[in-house]
Formats: sequence, structure tokens, C-alpha cells
Amino acid sequence: MTLTASYERCRRLHARYGRSYYLATRLLPRWKRRHVHALYGFARYADEIVDSFTVTGDRARALDRLAARVEDGLAGKPVDGDPVLPAFLHTVRSFGIDHGDVAAFLASMRADLSVTRYATYDDLLGYMAGSAAAIGTMMLPVLEPEPGRAEAAREPARQLGLAFQLTNFLRDVREDHARGRIYLPMADLDTFGVHPDELGGRRARPAVRELLAFEAERARAHYRAAAGGIGLLTASSRPCVRAAVELYGGILDEIERRSFEVLAGRVRVPRRRKAAVFARHLLGSAQAGRAELRVRVELP
Repeated sequence: MTLTASYERCRRLHARYGRSYYLATRLLPRWKRRHVHALYGFARYADEIVDSFTVTGDRARALDRLAARVEDGLAGKPVDGDPVLPAFLHTVRSFGIDHGDVAAFLASMRADLSVTRYATYDDLLGYMAGSAAAIGTMMLPVLEPEPGRAEAAREPARQLGLAFQLTNFLRDVREDHARGRIYLPMADLDTFGVHPDELGGRRARPAVRELLAFEAERARAHYRAAAGGIGLLTASSRPCVRAAVELYGGILDEIERRSFEVLAGRVRVPRRRKAAVFARHLLGSAQAGRAELRVRVELP
């Protein structure tokens, strides 16, 4: 597995499983894209381990092996034969990505092996700190904050990760229930009088829709908290992030348009809307990319 092949494997994982964000990454300068693909590919690779095996013990052993290979790789040891880790580790080293964020992500993946419900939203935030917020902060060095703005950009990056994942939770309520997991807080289900088994049904009664509307407003609050961070990024990354926000926010819009009926079928942003979002940001992306290339180095 060459480094080039590993990056290509990550790109394919991203293209297959993260279509909205993958479309947005096409607005990045070419050199940045493969690093975003590497981070997404690693996250998806770990997520597939958690979801793909039918026996919990098998999942735990596979996740242990992945964590051990990551630890070895971060320590500079070879990880020959792995399809994803060469690209991921190269990206981590290239951008000085915080190893603590990597550990936090893997800890949340391990939680999925045993934790199937969260009592309160604070408990869910604890899980998402690793599964989502840490992904946002791992992406941040690749997306490049403006000089001196990295610390200020960190919390908006965390908030955007939380917003994206909560959006996914709302869209995937029925699929998660089928896997034996409920990510909406139990306290909120109690407040709205929703029995957990209702989240696996074919139709959402009014109480379920009210619950989902409440959680959707939480997601929008995370989007608002993240909004100020886009202007802290280098200009060539802003069109990508703006497009990603519009596309994921579009999922919330579609859920709302369907009156929060997410149990009857998977909610998707129409292709025409995706294409319009991409086209709207394409010119700005090209202009920012050309501006970066025009930067001149003064030679003595």
C-alpha cells in the first residue's frame, strides 16, 4: 500500500459515504483536498469497524487493532499493509494535528460498542466531543486559519463538527435505532412523551416530530456558534466550508419541509440544490486559489 494508493482509498471512502462534504471539498485547492479525504477516510474506516461486525467482541478486537496501529504510527513505527493509515498518519504529521484529538475520536468509537443511549444532552455532548468536535479541530490545520487566528478558530471548528453530527443524528434516527442505538437524549424523549421504540417506526406521530424540531433547533444553535469561524480561515478554504454548511443545513431544511417526518424514508438534499450551492461558491473558490498562487517570494 503506497502513500498515493492510501490517499486514493481515503478519497473513495469520502466520495462514497460523505457525498455532501465531498462535493464541498472540490472547492478547496487541490493540494488540500487529499488531506481532508485522509481525515474523513480514517473516521469512516473506524466507524465501519464499529458498525460492520455482528459480534461485539469482534468489533472490540478490530478497534483495538486499529488503535494499536495508530499508536504505533504516531510513534513513527511502520503500519505496512493498512489501506487508510498511511495517508492519515502522513496528514497528521504534515499538519501537526493534535494526537489528543485522535485519541478522543477513538475513545468515542469505543463508546459505541457499549453505550446505546444517553441520558441528557450534556452526556451526548461528551460523546460528540470525540466523535464530532475532535474531527472539526483535526480538520482545522488543513483548512488553515489566518496567521494568529488558530486559537480563535478552534471553538467554531468544534461547534461545526457538533452541528454536522447532530444533523446526521436527526436524519438517521431510524437507521441508528435499527443498530440498537439512540442518540437523542432520553431526558428529551421523556419530556415529549416519546417511547424509544417509536424511533424505529415507519411514521412519526406528532410527539416525535416535536422532539425532532426541538433537537433541530439545537443543531441550528451549533451552526450559529460556528459561523464566525469561517472568516478566520484562509480565503481559499472559506468557499468549501460555506458550501458544507449550506449542504448540511439543507438537510435540516428538508427535514423541516417534511414536517420532521424522518422515519418514512431517508431525507436528502435534492441534486439541483446541491449543484446550485456548488456553482454559487465555485467562482469565489477559483479567485481565492488564483490569489494564493500569485503570492511572490522576494529573493535577495
